[in-house]
Amino acid sequence: MSKYDEIRARLKHGDVKIICLCGSTRFMDAFQKAVYDFTNEGAIVLSVGQSKYFSADHGGEAIGDDCAAMLDELHLRKIDLASRVHVLNVNGYVGPSTSAEVKYAIAHAKRITWLETDRIPPWVEKIDGDYYETKE
Repeated sequence: MSKYDEIRARLKHGDVKIICLCGSTRFMDAFQKAVYDFTNEGAIVLSVGQSKYFSADHGGEAIGDDCAAMLDELHLRKIDLASRVHVLNVNGYVGPSTSAEVKYAIAHAKRITWLETDRIPPWVEKIDGDYYETKE
């Protein structure tokens, strides 16, 4: 049985993982790689659909405060749907939006995994497995 046959069997039995990606959209290569990798593992991946860092031919624009606030709220709803949040902390960077998303995920007892496990922010403390709490 191939890897993909095993994944397909798992999916048919309802064993579906939903992963929400969080991180700075200035690192879109990391988002694209994570979507590819997790999809090939049989996960449903919730990612970003718009960013001020996208090129003009891919939806990049000056999005404005109203749109940015809506996108932030939309991403929290993606976290609500997810069984796990995967933080793309490229080079250890976790900006203010991602920090807010991580704190939200922690407050809602979501499993959290990190791209760079050796660069988890100091305000985050591991409590059990992939579960964390804030030190603040």
